[in-house]
Amino acid sequence: MIRRLSPLAALALLVAIHPRVAEAQDASGLRGQIVQDLFTFGSCGQPLCLDLTNAHGNHFIPALAEGNDLVISFISDAIGNATLSVPLSATSSGATFSFEGGLPVRTSTSAGPIFGERTQTLGRNQFFVGTSVTGIDFTSLNGVPLDGMQLTFQHEDGTPSDTLGLPSFENDVIALNLGMNVSVLVGTVSMTYGLTDFIDVGVAVPFVRTKVSGRSEAQIIPFGSPAIHRFGGDATDPVLRATASMEGSASGIGDVAARVKINLGQGSTMGAALLGEMRFATGDEVNLLGVGSNQIRVTALYSAQLGTFSPHLNVGYAARAGATQRDGLFLQGAFDNLLTDWATVAAGLEAEFQVGESKFVLPSTVEIQSPFVRQFQATNIPNRDSDLLRASLGAKFTVRGGTVLVVNGIFPLRGVGLQPDFIWTVGLDFPFGG
Repeated sequence: MIRRLSPLAALALLVAIHPRVAEAQDASGLRGQIVQDLFTFGSCGQPLCLDLTNAHGNHFIPALAEGNDLVISFISDAIGNATLSVPLSATSSGATFSFEGGLPVRTSTSAGPIFGERTQTLGRNQFFVGTSVTGIDFTSLNGVPLDGMQLTFQHEDGTPSDTLGLPSFENDVIALNLGMNVSVLVGTVSMTYGLTDFIDVGVAVPFVRTKVSGRSEAQIIPFGSPAIHRFGGDATDPVLRATASMEGSASGIGDVAARVKINLGQGSTMGAALLGEMRFATGDEVNLLGVGSNQIRVTALYSAQLGTFSPHLNVGYAARAGATQRDGLFLQGAFDNLLTDWATVAAGLEAEFQVGESKFVLPSTVEIQSPFVRQFQATNIPNRDSDLLRASLGAKFTVRGGTVLVVNGIFPLRGVGLQPDFIWTVGLDFPFGG
């Protein structure tokens, strides 16, 4: 048994000592690079600071700190939480067995679901290794295309501080168009070992590569003439438009998961089990490789066996410790069906309902009171609940030696948070006998 468990120990040691490799140029990582590079114009060196020698150069910085900083934080946090969009593969693949009278008895017919979980455990001394690559190209944020985000920055409210718009140059605003490309590529190695016929233990280690690029175009909209605020030039020939861009990437170990499955009872036609999972904050949050906090997931599993057709129901709760993350109640229905001795089709529908109030409420309007009331849209990114709904469809093909080839696609069905149009996964599963 010690020899069989050694790969798990070696992998745990790798997680503990593996250095994070960051390719981002900014010292504060990709998260800081987004803010610094896309919201800084000219040579001032600070976000929303204007290249002016007079006192007006810093007038929009308080707006960044007080109001629109929430929007920027929402964008950067959404990218940071992107690794949560990558589901972990099932804890087992291929046939599962129990031992009766010292002889192996098969407890499953098909190769099992891909992302949903079945109740069957591997069987005593059985060992499973899975490898997969998942690719995500994000396209929208709360339903708004990533290449069409808009923000409006208001002037600070100076003296008198109770009336925005006095003096008149407080009516100036900066309108910013923002376009971004965000992609995540995750290679995952997972291992599961059958301690007994009814208890499996395992670990999943993701290796994440995050790439972010973007371009912003800022336009000062002056209220009067001559323009008091400008990116450059002078009062007679002011520069009112400026652009900025960024590109960066980072790679390293993501958030590692440790899993335990306990089979509560398994018959020939149905079974029940519990799955506990702990995701550790091993990914570098600053470089958008992990969410920066631990997560615990507990799932109740139910499976049925109807000939070659196997439906599965997973109901669970995710407790998240992150300051900007919410707990979630999730429900997943999945099925797999053995088409031939070597081919299984698998599909599923997953929903997650957020618990508690949203920790991000985006500002809706910017209001100026003098010389008359005017309102600007603070951002075109709407406030939406974070309830998730997505479908999956894939297949497993058993090849020589019992190795299982896995292909799968996930299709988001709600435009909430940072979402792609499609998530693809390919992988290989290697079951071993005891």
